[in-house]
Amino acid sequence: MADISDDRPQGLRLTLVTVALILAPLLQVLDSSILSIALKQMQGSLSASQDQMAWVLTSYLIAVAVMTPFWGALSGIFGRKPLLLFTIAGFMVFSLLSGTSESLTEILIYRFLQGMLGAALIPLSQSSLLSTYRREDFSIAMSWWGVGIMFGPIIGPTLGGYITEYFSWRWAFYLNIPVGVVAFIMIALLVPRPGIRERRKFNYFGYSMLAIGVAALQFVLDRGTRLDWYDSTTIIVLTGISTAALWVFAVNSATSKTPFVDPVLFRDRNYVFGMALRVLFGAMLFGSLILVPPFVQNVGGYPLVESGLVMAPRGFGAMVGAFVVGRLIRRIDPRKVIVFGMLVSAATMWEFSNFTEDMVVSHIVAVSLLQGVGFASLIVPVNTVAFSTMAAAQRDVGTAFYSLLNNLGRSLGIALLSSYWVNASQANHARLSEFVNPFSPLFGHMPVPPVWDPTDPSGLAALNKVVVGQADLLAYISDFRLLAAVIVICIPFAFMMRNPNSLRRQVTA
Repeated sequence: MADISDDRPQGLRLTLVTVALILAPLLQVLDSSILSIALKQMQGSLSASQDQMAWVLTSYLIAVAVMTPFWGALSGIFGRKPLLLFTIAGFMVFSLLSGTSESLTEILIYRFLQGMLGAALIPLSQSSLLSTYRREDFSIAMSWWGVGIMFGPIIGPTLGGYITEYFSWRWAFYLNIPVGVVAFIMIALLVPRPGIRERRKFNYFGYSMLAIGVAALQFVLDRGTRLDWYDSTTIIVLTGISTAALWVFAVNSATSKTPFVDPVLFRDRNYVFGMALRVLFGAMLFGSLILVPPFVQNVGGYPLVESGLVMAPRGFGAMVGAFVVGRLIRRIDPRKVIVFGMLVSAATMWEFSNFTEDMVVSHIVAVSLLQGVGFASLIVPVNTVAFSTMAAAQRDVGTAFYSLLNNLGRSLGIALLSSYWVNASQANHARLSEFVNPFSPLFGHMPVPPVWDPTDPSGLAALNKVVVGQADLLAYISDFRLLAAVIVICIPFAFMMRNPNSLRRQVTA
């Protein structure tokens, strides 16, 4: 049964409903993006170590991973709108409490509870948005959705830099309040309640296995680099727990009369390959976010605030691209647009790998702007095609799993690229250091400035600083090129999806 009857919102009300449903996920993604920049200031204020502060992000991500599928299933019992209003209100409450925290213990508890409620915002708002639009207008809905989803991660580092520089880290949480209040009021007044749907029995065992498996996997991805991956007993044990729990969940889903997730969801080819590309996008977007700002700061020498400003054009390119692409894919094969977006994204990643210490602002801005267009050309058609053939009754759980895979993709991208960067930097430093010693033939054929005299301890330290900088630069180059290669390798996934435009024409005929 369709969620909303033929009296869907039209005209101005449709626009306002769309804005309301975009504000809910923006609340979640903007919070995470800003906070990642404010962690250093929080560390000093709360007298915590760097490893302890990492738990502020880890606890939140684990809560989001565990609760995302839960809210999707629960919406079939209580309805999307009441759950959205409840979780927005709760998210604001725990944002306020997080901002007033005076100890590490307090903020860890509040962040975990904030993550539990924030997990509902993306899947429930996306499902509501899809149900507000007719199926033939999904591309328009997803173009708006793309603006909201990409605006947070892209503008977040810039906003976080300003907050860290001129205000307190507590404003990273307080900023959620006005956005949340506007979202709550607009959703309460404008978003229609869905029609009556058949309630499905909640499979507690299936959900428990999924929650354990996802929580363990999220911990592995988030803490693997810090614990040196499989040299750590903790990582080995949690990998085993995650694998076993997810296997039991899969068996339960296939054999139970009332599975937590109906297996029919994974027979939809567009949805399955859409999830695969969503994982790639999560890895690409958030992976690049941990690479580009420090690359511009550490290699290019730009200060924190200025490095955020030169990256802002990527947000502008993404928003403009999302509007254009949403209308374009109604007329041409969305899969071709996806491939275009992947090629542009890969090309910009490769171009970043060609930057050196003398990178100029105009070049960074141009590449960032083009990268935003590439991101929009990928995510808008992927979202549209993924849900184009899904039954309305499956959307709540479908959007929840879609969001879950995006979160795991984000963690995978950060874990992969950060680990690869650390290993590459160490290897590069070891190789370059072989040539920095008083007996190197290079020093016998060229004059060495006194400040770099390898026979003097201070000179050797100065030389080492240069070597570290070059080793880091080469590591960034390797990361950007790895990301470009992964994007190109995943291009065939686009053509494993079916063209929704041709399917619609067949139905019309």
